[in-house]
Amino acid sequence: MSFDWSGRRVLVTGAGGFIGSHLTEQLVERGARVRALVRYNSTGLWGWLDWSAAKDEIEVVPGDVMDRDCVHRVADGVDVIFHLAALIGIPYSYEAPQSYLRTNVEGTLNILRAAQEAGVERVVHTSTSEVYGTARYVPMDEKHPQQAQSPYSASKIAADKLAESFYLSFGLPVVTVRPFNTFGPRQSARAVIPTMIIQGLANCPVRLGSLSPTRDYTYVSDTAAGFILAGQADSAVGRVINLGSGRQISIGELAKMILRETGSGQEIIAEEKRVRPPKSEVRQLVADSTLARELLGWRARHSLEEGLRLTVEWFRENRERYRPGEYAV
Repeated sequence: MSFDWSGRRVLVTGAGGFIGSHLTEQLVERGARVRALVRYNSTGLWGWLDWSAAKDEIEVVPGDVMDRDCVHRVADGVDVIFHLAALIGIPYSYEAPQSYLRTNVEGTLNILRAAQEAGVERVVHTSTSEVYGTARYVPMDEKHPQQAQSPYSASKIAADKLAESFYLSFGLPVVTVRPFNTFGPRQSARAVIPTMIIQGLANCPVRLGSLSPTRDYTYVSDTAAGFILAGQADSAVGRVINLGSGRQISIGELAKMILRETGSGQEIIAEEKRVRPPKSEVRQLVADSTLARELLGWRARHSLEEGLRLTVEWFRENRERYRPGEYAV
């Protein structure tokens, strides 16, 4: 699919985060003029963009999607908005559901309003496979029923519906990208793959939650490429599009793969405090990404094995940034 990003004015919210930083770098590589909204903090840090080779080519703006004035300022004059800013940790959503509602729903509303008033050409809104809940059939296409099995997923369902409403009510050109489980360098220790790798590299017992649920994993550079394609394909406007590999693996089997990759001979332990409430656990997720192939020409290019090798290599070189003995919620 031919498209020239050179000189295009782009806003990425959540740009200092895991997927956001990879997406920002890919946009810079394609010649886009990127404005990066990162969460304001008293240290002045920009998240992963502080260590990015592309940081001098990015306009970084500290702020908060909860601040409507800030959002309107950063949206002014841009052509495309990639909205990734969100609270994402599922365990913490049990403890602070109002924070998730405000950031994920009200923050998205601020983005949509600002985009409407600024006349942007495209908003790419970020969803999550967690909105589906446990699979009722597999593979799961975009018509799969939604079920809010955590406050996090409830907030994302609401945000997705807001995006849909702005397309249907006001004609705002919105695409909703629904990634399944993305992994790779820079991912937070709240996610299961970094949890496994960190403990494996420390050669300590790997403590996890439930080992039986299955997930569909996509390497982060593939996910970021899917976002960019969603930002350029006219046929994607008004649609929800899954991004996943179509391959599922249980948490337990994944842990065994990672222990082999890290060279650890330690045991795998299912720890009660890491297990979700029974009705909240999503037992099975596996993507049908037919629509992504048809509308975007997208597919996952890295196998799980290749992606894990690259990810373990990065964590091996950056292990001092993580704490293997701590359960991050």
